Amino acid sequence: MSKGRNTAGSGGRIRKGLEGRGPTPKAEDREYHAAHRAKKAAMKRQTSPRSTRPKPKASGEWVVGRNAVLEALRADIPVKTAYIAEDAERDDRLKEIIKFAGEHSIPMLQATKRELDRLTGGAVHQSVGLLLPSYEYAEVDDIEEQARLHSKVVVACDHLTDPHNLGAIIRSAAAFDSAGVVIPDRRSAKMTAAAWKASAGAAARLPVAQVVNLNRAIAGFKDAGFTIIGLAGEGAEQIDEIAVEGPMVLVVGSEGDGLSRLARESCDVLVRIPIAEGVESLNASVATAIALYELSREGEVDWTPEPVTEVS
Repeated sequence: MSKGRNTAGSGGRIRKGLEGRGPTPKAEDREYHAAHRAKKAAMKRQTSPRSTRPKPKASGEWVVGRNAVLEALRADIPVKTAYIAEDAERDDRLKEIIKFAGEHSIPMLQATKRELDRLTGGAVHQSVGLLLPSYEYAEVDDIEEQARLHSKVVVACDHLTDPHNLGAIIRSAAAFDSAGVVIPDRRSAKMTAAAWKASAGAAARLPVAQVVNLNRAIAGFKDAGFTIIGLAGEGAEQIDEIAVEGPMVLVVGSEGDGLSRLARESCDVLVRIPIAEGVESLNASVATAIALYELSREGEVDWTPEPVTEVS
């Protein structure tokens, strides 16, 4: 380079390019980054107006499907809330369901089909469902007191598992003015929609008690002076040949197995219903109805039946 010759410089460009650019921006602050897009979406959800309609939350027993719901309403099964899916196709059944609920002051709520799927546990609900209230069981001491004061029969179901049989037994017990029905809380049918329907409304007026230990409850009845009668196909006495005074407990066994060993040992007498040869046994609810009739016919029980509405 010759002395005094002017040369072009970088004008500071190279120096500026070598200077640091500061800390690296966070991923959520970089417009091209996925975290940035996720942050914007979250901010948009927070600032957007939320729906004022509360999401329905419910648990308990459900009756779902248009035919089943309509039958339950006609059977006067207690209903907590009726749910109808939005945009449901309104055929004649759904129109009748809505009309019935309105005429009987049953609360109705709308829900999306997805919400109704969740509430009913994925059942095939056909856009309609009934949430039933929890059944309020009676106290076994109250049933015992009524039976003792009025010399009535108490029916004890020894691990009956079919809710239709339980409902039918409640219906028969109400028809023959029993004091109530006692069931265990484990390995036994409970007061479900099926049991309520089979009772033909009798469950609304006949107390049903649920106990932790049925054999202990039976022992309590025996200590209170009740006669304990077990219904068994191989019973030593025929039901129409016994004569018992005062309050009593009729113990009915489960379908198939009959009375358990402990229940048998708790009974003062085992009775049978005479049936034709070749027939193995009677249905539990049918046998109970016959036994209750025979006990009332003997006249030993203070039987003053209340009117029972005939339901087919």
